[in-house]
Amino acid sequence: MRRPRFAIMALTLLCASVATSASAPVITKTYSYFNIRGLTGSDLERELSKHGPLLNSTGIRHPGATKIKLGGSVDYRSSDGRCRVLDAKVTLETHLTLPRWTDRNRADRDIVMIWDTLSSDIKRHEERHAEIARQYARKLEKALEALRPERTCQQMEVRVEATSKAIIEAHAADQQRFDRVEAASFERRMLRMLRMKVKKHNNRS
Repeated sequence: MRRPRFAIMALTLLCASVATSASAPVITKTYSYFNIRGLTGSDLERELSKHGPLLNSTGIRHPGATKIKLGGSVDYRSSDGRCRVLDAKVTLETHLTLPRWTDRNRADRDIVMIWDTLSSDIKRHEERHAEIARQYARKLEKALEALRPERTCQQMEVRVEATSKAIIEAHAADQQRFDRVEAASFERRMLRMLRMKVKKHNNRS
């Protein structure tokens, strides 16, 4: 029996629970927060730019980030002249970094409403990155388990590596596509969320 480990991919993207089972990837999700201060919109913008997570891919700080580590191992065995996959186990770690506003209780109601809208959108964005990663972790494990037998385990190892590489690259492309779509619709989305909050506030008044 051989157990090759395919490369772990680490992504940090814009924008704790554990789930395990015999037929699903091992998935973990954790959170951390960075504090920002201020009482005006300009204060919050400055603090986010100063204290938000720094992404190597962009060289600048962002309001939130999701770090993804995708990896795992495949067990296979040679018998009767064929090498077959016995088991594939994919692991996924996602870590979300989100902002926390420490001066919320001292700020004007309008600024609080804007912040609640913005912070909700930041969290939704990062959670979506984590969900995309979960979808690809499941897809990767199913693809590895479905590999047909090869004549030798050396050939099987090549198939495992090629399959892993293709799905990991597709995952990265989907994450980047999501960021592009989100960036293009940010202003429209924020205005819609603000209108909804104003309407709810007026209904309670």
